[in-house]
Amino acid sequence: MRVLPEKPLFAAAAGATLVASALLVSSFLDRGLHCSLNPRFSRSADATSELAKALLYYATTTVVPQQSRDEIRLSFDVLQRRSPCNFLVFGLGRDSQMWAALNPGGTTIFLEEDPQWYAAVKKDSPELRAHHVKYRTKLSEAEKLLRGYRKNAECRPGRVDGVEGLQHNGRCPLALVGLPGEVYEREWDVLMIDAPKGYFPEAPGRMAAIYSAAVMARGRRGEGETDVFLHDVDRRVEKSYAMEFLCEKYRVGGTGRLWHFKIPPVNDTSAMNADTFC
Repeated sequence: MRVLPEKPLFAAAAGATLVASALLVSSFLDRGLHCSLNPRFSRSADATSELAKALLYYATTTVVPQQSRDEIRLSFDVLQRRSPCNFLVFGLGRDSQMWAALNPGGTTIFLEEDPQWYAAVKKDSPELRAHHVKYRTKLSEAEKLLRGYRKNAECRPGRVDGVEGLQHNGRCPLALVGLPGEVYEREWDVLMIDAPKGYFPEAPGRMAAIYSAAVMARGRRGEGETDVFLHDVDRRVEKSYAMEFLCEKYRVGGTGRLWHFKIPPVNDTSAMNADTFC
């Protein structure tokens, strides 16, 4: 989840600050009222501290977020409804403090593949719960992987559904194996796919992240659906993999370059044994 290079224009910096600060202020006010009325939020002091730190950061930065205000607002509305929740973010950036603050009392984990970028962000924001991870794919292999997954029994729906199914499924090249243990120890309510890099042939691409998000959502054992957000859908690979694994029928919204999917768990045997995800 990279940020755009810093811009010298004051208007650009001010716009960036307003995007994050306005949403955080709104969250701060809504959370304050909600926490006072709902005993489930017993850690309201911690939540207030998280929001206050993030608000201070964005009020004093000149960094421009990668996502637009409308795109951020789409995820913001879901987090307002679902938090505290389990929120998994593919990518780490200057907007990570905002995502963590918008899920007060919940678990927000970031996965970043670029070691230098990971170190830089963690240096500035050591409190973020983030991990450096490695991917087994290359963007240049995207079409080959998409054609081949149906022929690989280990990649088919039902064989790997659920978080636990991913962990030991190294025979499927699209399955994310080798992630930190805490990723496999919980079900994820909301997933944001804004990484890894996917704009040059040797980059990992987002194929495995999209496939694995679908597997996690389908195998959900808890109540409700899984909200999945995919950024950069103007690119061919992101769009084609979304249609193959996240499914058009589950797309409930979108704005700009961001799509929103609500994926239900799969319980019936016929769906689990299907050849395709959609």
